[in-house]
Amino acid sequence: MAARAGGAGLVLSRPVTFVTGNAKKLEEVRAILGHSIPFNSLKLDLPELQGEPEEISKEKARLAANQVNGPVLVEDTCLCFNALKGLPGPYIKWFLQKIGHEGLNNLLMAYTDKSAYALCVFSLALGPTMEPITFLGKTPGKIVPPRGPNDFGWDPIFQPDGYDQTYAEMPKEEKNKISHRSRALALVRSHFAEAGYTFEMDTSI
Repeated sequence: MAARAGGAGLVLSRPVTFVTGNAKKLEEVRAILGHSIPFNSLKLDLPELQGEPEEISKEKARLAANQVNGPVLVEDTCLCFNALKGLPGPYIKWFLQKIGHEGLNNLLMAYTDKSAYALCVFSLALGPTMEPITFLGKTPGKIVPPRGPNDFGWDPIFQPDGYDQTYAEMPKEEKNKISHRSRALALVRSHFAEAGYTFEMDTSI
């Protein structure tokens, strides 16, 4: 049984499984959450779904909870160009793989509007039969020619508003204060604190 009612709130049978195969993403999540939420990580082969970001994330959480048979947290990250009405959005991973940073800049060549926003959607499913809960974090910025280390996705081409550095150029601690991921995780952390979840098993990370 994945979850049951308890005196102080829901009792989870095990720590939450954060579903990711991306080492850099896992590193950021651990740095942002610290020990505030007990979780393990696991790479699962989930289908690449189409649709709106929140619905994609929810469906992935349902599928993951069924595979794990326990509480899961999944994340979907989007990079949305305002001139393209939100595209590439949830498909940014595939756009980046096919056309790279230069190609992403070229998509906006015909537009004066280079503004964009980074969107992070976390979905929490407490078990296979539980409806996922979503948490959204958004950071506005603009698309620029790539600058900084090229080791984490589209970070080199996204410059958040109010900064003269791209995500890739920023110190990790600074990025983790204002990133779309940190804003979504702040909501996740608040939810866990307010819901009063407890864990039956060892909660060490």
